[in-house]
Amino acid sequence: MEIKQINTGIFVDKKEVIAVELHNDKGSFVKIFNYGTIINKFIVKNAKGEAQDIVLGFDQFQDYIDPVYLANYPYLGAIIGRYANRIKDGKFNVDGVDYQMDSYLHGGNIGFDRKVWDIIAISDHPHPKITFQYYSLDGEEHFPGDLAIQLTFEFTNNDELILTYQADTDEATPINLTHHSYFNLSANSDKIMKYIHQMPASNFLEQDENHVVTGNLVDVTHTHHDFRSGKAIAEGWDEENGYDQTYVLDKEYGALTLASKTTEVTSGLTLLVYTTEPVAHLYTAKYLGVRNGKSGKNYEEFDAFCVETQHHPNAVNIPHFPNTILRPDEVYTQTTIYKIILS
Repeated sequence: MEIKQINTGIFVDKKEVIAVELHNDKGSFVKIFNYGTIINKFIVKNAKGEAQDIVLGFDQFQDYIDPVYLANYPYLGAIIGRYANRIKDGKFNVDGVDYQMDSYLHGGNIGFDRKVWDIIAISDHPHPKITFQYYSLDGEEHFPGDLAIQLTFEFTNNDELILTYQADTDEATPINLTHHSYFNLSANSDKIMKYIHQMPASNFLEQDENHVVTGNLVDVTHTHHDFRSGKAIAEGWDEENGYDQTYVLDKEYGALTLASKTTEVTSGLTLLVYTTEPVAHLYTAKYLGVRNGKSGKNYEEFDAFCVETQHHPNAVNIPHFPNTILRPDEVYTQTTIYKIILS
């Protein structure tokens, strides 16, 4: 086991961007930037014993802040907050006070994904582990309250990347955090249509024309959204748009359970996602258009998939959804695990 810190010499908002690598005893490792807690690399061995990177990203950090990339910004590998997914019209009310965001998506114009986080703890026992922290001040992106967030990454010898979130506030505020890694499990970076995907979800959330959740649940039975038994991602799907839906997991609220299982046959790799969160958003990268990714590859639609574990999107405006308001006497917690096994 080993932890490496790499100074980039690049500063954002007067803070240096630092890369941290967490290595396990199997030769696998993850590389994370303190900027946006971006998961830049996730290296594991496939069925042929080859080292394979399973996440999309860039070879150089500078590309994450390039204006061309940010103009069609897909949030490659970054944390999302204060509020993941979409809030209808960017409006919400907390304790009788109305708030209006500048952008309704993923926490606003400049969310947690574009902040340099502080490194507050590093440990190699029992596994390589690092904790990042960010203070989001009252009024940032028009959210109320000072919010302190810690995110810990731990990488085990079982190729499990464990993300543990914790947050507290001095004023009631909406919070809904997730991570936005784009996974490709193919050794040749093939498109994801033939991947076998399984998700224990009997319902998905209805969306309007802007992909904003309405509050209605839709039964997956007899629809192409039924992944309960597992099937190829492209089986019966909308060929133009793929998937960009939120699935309500069949689980006890708050329990750490399986959210999804995705297998790519040629590499032999299976990604298991576990979470304490009640929903998982499946996105098959319809709007992905990134130039000069790793090794100069262009990333296009359906070149990856995301499993974004979170609370129900737009729940701040839908009273019958699980609560997403954090209050000063409470602590927000969440655990999500990405685990790679050979199928």
